[in-house]
Amino acid sequence: MLDFFLDAYKDATPARIILEFIAFVFGILSVIYARKENILVYPTGLIATIITTYLLWLAGYLGDMMINLYFSVMSIYGWWNWARKRGNQKELPITRTDFKEKIIGIILFLVTIIVVFAIYTFFDYEIKKENYVDIMASGIFFTGMWYMAHKKIENWTLWIIGDIIVTPIYAYRGLGMLSLQYLIFTVLAILAYLEWRRILQQKIA
Repeated sequence: MLDFFLDAYKDATPARIILEFIAFVFGILSVIYARKENILVYPTGLIATIITTYLLWLAGYLGDMMINLYFSVMSIYGWWNWARKRGNQKELPITRTDFKEKIIGIILFLVTIIVVFAIYTFFDYEIKKENYVDIMASGIFFTGMWYMAHKKIENWTLWIIGDIIVTPIYAYRGLGMLSLQYLIFTVLAILAYLEWRRILQQKIA
């Protein structure tokens, strides 16, 4: 297992390894902050997603690159949405999605799949079997990020599903640190879901 992980980096430049490590650390920090409802989730996440976007662009994985580019944009929006004043309400509360928000999530998922597929087609990029997984994961992550920006507990369910999907894909592609990162994300997302559910139940009680 260790040899498989290390072999992926035998031809990697020191710059790539350092950048991937920085993205790894800040990505983990962002999920930890998200679990604690700490607004630092967004600046730390922004650092991780910008670096990851660049690394995926170099590797030629357009679908994954688009996911992380969107993460960067949504990090800025989420940062603003969590920080802005709402009358007497000091902070954005954790809530569940209502029917309208569920419909918005489904629309986001479908539109994302269409857009990412169109990007692959536009750039005449060969769509391999694994790329269809990328496209589906893009829809899941796009929707999850939007729910996160609005503190909807369902964001964690989508993160868990998406993380489970992409962890083996990154390992297969030789992006060992990203694979390990998403494996850790899976565990943290489960813990975060349980934490947010506890907070939500306390508010309802």
